[in-house]
Amino acid sequence: MKQKTVSSNSNRLKRSALAVAVIVGILLCVLIAWPFLGAITWALTLAILFSPLHVRVEKVVRHPNIAALLSTAIVIVVVVVPAIFVVERLITEAASGILSLQARVESGELQALLDSHPSLAPLESWIDRQFDLPSMMASVATWLSNIGATFVKGSLLQAVEVFITFYLLFYFLRDRLAAKTMIKAWLPLTPPETEQLLRRVVETVHATVYGTLAVAAVQGTLGGLMFWVLGLPTPLLWGLVMGLLSIVPVLGAFIVWIPAAILLILDGSWARALILAAWGGIVVGGIDNVLRPMFVGNRLRLHTIPAFISIVGGLLLFGAPGFILGPLAATMTVLLVEIWMRHETSSQTSE
Repeated sequence: MKQKTVSSNSNRLKRSALAVAVIVGILLCVLIAWPFLGAITWALTLAILFSPLHVRVEKVVRHPNIAALLSTAIVIVVVVVPAIFVVERLITEAASGILSLQARVESGELQALLDSHPSLAPLESWIDRQFDLPSMMASVATWLSNIGATFVKGSLLQAVEVFITFYLLFYFLRDRLAAKTMIKAWLPLTPPETEQLLRRVVETVHATVYGTLAVAAVQGTLGGLMFWVLGLPTPLLWGLVMGLLSIVPVLGAFIVWIPAAILLILDGSWARALILAAWGGIVVGGIDNVLRPMFVGNRLRLHTIPAFISIVGGLLLFGAPGFILGPLAATMTVLLVEIWMRHETSSQTSE
C-alpha cells in the first residue's frame, strides 16, 4: 500500500514538474516569437484570406512547394504593390497639403476668414495663445517630407519584416493541413469543439478584414472622391483618414466631413457645404448599413462595445497586429467560455 502511495506521489510530482516545464517553455517561446509578432499575425491573416485561392492553385499545380510559391507571389502582387503605391502617394499628398495650409496661414487667408466672423473671435484668440501655427505647419511639413523619403528608400527593419511575413506565408499555405492536424492533437477539446474553434478564428479574420476594412475602404473612397469633386485640398489624405476612422466602432467619417462642411459654410460656399453634408450623411454614412451586413453578418459575434474595446485595446496592446489579435482574442475567449460552461452543465447533469 505504501509503495502504491509513494508511486502515486512520484507520478503526481513528475506530472507537476512536466506541467511547469511546459508552461515555462511556452512562455520562453512567446518571448522569442514576440519580435516577430507583426510578421506572424499578418502571415496568418493572409494565409486565412488567400487559402481558397491556394486550394485552386494546388489543383492546377500538384507540387506543394511550387503551388505555395506561386500563391505567395500572387499575394505579393495583389497586396504589396498597390500598398506601396498608395502609401507613397499618400505621404506626398499629405506633405503638399501641409505646405498648402502653411501658405494659407502665412498669407493671412485663414486670419481674414476668422476676422470675417466676429462670433469666432474667442476661438481665434485661444488659438493664438495656445499655438504658433506657422512654425507648427513648417515642422509637420518637414516631418512628413522626411517620412516620405524614408518610405521611398525603405528601412531595413521594414524590409526584413515584410520578407519574414511572406516567408512564413509560404509555409503556412504549404503546411496548413499538417498544422491543423497538430492543433487538433494538442488542444484539450473534442474534435467538434476544435473544428468550431478553428471555424470561429477564420470567421473572425474574415469579418475583421473583409467586413471592417472593406466597409472602411468604401467609405474612405467615397469621402475622398467627394473631396476631389468639390475641389477640397488633399482628397487622398482625407479619404484615408475617413477610412481609418470608419474602422473603429462609434467613430466614423463624419469626424472629417462635418468640420470640412463647417469650414465651407464659413468660407461662404453654401452649395458645396450642403453637397458635402448630404453626401457624407446619406451616402458615406448609409453605405455602412448596406455593406456591413453583407460582409460581416454574424461572423464577428461581438456586440458593438466589446468590438470597440477589442479593436482599440488590441491596437494599444499589440500595435498594428492588434487590429486582428484584439477581436480574435475576444471571440476565442467567448467561445472557450461557452465550451467550458457546456462541460460544466453536462457534468452537473451526469451527477
